[in-house]
Amino acid sequence: MWITLPVFWGALASSPQLVGNLQAWYINRDGARIGNTLWDTFSNTSAPGAHLSWALVDPVAAGTNEDIINAVLQNQAWVAVVVEANATTKLSRARTNGDANYDPRTAITVYYAQARQETAVGNYVLPITTQILTASVSAYATASAQRYFAQITPGTDVNQTAVQLLSQAPQTISPAVSWTMVNLRPYTTPAAQAVTLVGNIFLTIFTFIMTMAHAAARVILAPRLRLSSYLCLRLVVPFIAYIPLSMSYTLVSLAFGLPFDGRFSAARGFLLAFMFNYLGMLALGLSLEAMITLLTPKFIPYFLFILIIYNVAPTLLPPELLSPFFAYGEGFPIWNLSQAMRGILFNTTTDFGQTVGVMVGWISVSCGTLVLFTWWMRRRELAALLQDASIAEPSLRGSRGDVAEVAVEETKKV
Repeated sequence: MWITLPVFWGALASSPQLVGNLQAWYINRDGARIGNTLWDTFSNTSAPGAHLSWALVDPVAAGTNEDIINAVLQNQAWVAVVVEANATTKLSRARTNGDANYDPRTAITVYYAQARQETAVGNYVLPITTQILTASVSAYATASAQRYFAQITPGTDVNQTAVQLLSQAPQTISPAVSWTMVNLRPYTTPAAQAVTLVGNIFLTIFTFIMTMAHAAARVILAPRLRLSSYLCLRLVVPFIAYIPLSMSYTLVSLAFGLPFDGRFSAARGFLLAFMFNYLGMLALGLSLEAMITLLTPKFIPYFLFILIIYNVAPTLLPPELLSPFFAYGEGFPIWNLSQAMRGILFNTTTDFGQTVGVMVGWISVSCGTLVLFTWWMRRRELAALLQDASIAEPSLRGSRGDVAEVAVEETKKV
């Protein structure tokens, strides 16, 4: 319990203190009162509550809106707040001219990608950004309205023309400035959590069931097989058995409407998901196959628990909200499988090559350790048979001879 549960608890415990690791951009194309006033609020880290790591990005370096969108999609920033060019001038002109078509939401644009990690975006990125925008925009609108009313009502005189024009465009006073949220990668299907988080636990359990069934079945055949044939049986069966299992697992996702066309065509996305599920099952299942050789079916459930917890914990939150200890997750199957599924379903930035490399690496290591452990355990069994034969009592010499003959035959198999 103390080897596994603290890892899971620890993955969740430190996230509020690590919010400052979430990179956020502020691009001030306005360069005037609106852009400058809002930045004063965004950069105020002394205010109570959690703070994102806001960076003032030069508009020229940031490029066009398309460049900013690509930067967010490439995971360079969790959110980008863009104060559009001439926002202050447009507001002032709309007030003066009574422009009824003025839209306060065009002043600021907020770009983010929810599907990058929906928990981080929903719990931290959006609430913090929205809170700052609400407070800063409200304060600016109040101060701006006070300045404007003081301008059109000098002393006791009232500029009736200005008041008339203002009545045509009341939105220039309240809210005066607002924003537009642009979700570049919406997390459109809540059922996707089944393949990006919770479902991976089930995937591991299915491989465990397969491992236990295989262990029980091969006990009957093991005494009749040479070591080479026995190893072939242990390796070939999982590679074949996980094909229908991973296909069935992927079909369940299809039945519940997961968007396999998020990045590729629906057919190609489904086949890629099947391939990654197959590799994931092999990576997890073969590690169980290797360890059951040493631990035996009696103790393998303990390893299963460790395998699940240490694989799932790094996927609960993005690396920025986890302690450096959880960096190991990038080399584990479930973290990579989760990232691959996000890329297929929601077109998030994913290194598919890395995912395949990690899976194949786990499969290769598990195959190697399975062969090594099986050979070692077979040698131990033979040594035990020979030892039993050598210490047999004189009255059991006939039995000892039989045991010795069995040991010789087993040695030949090896």
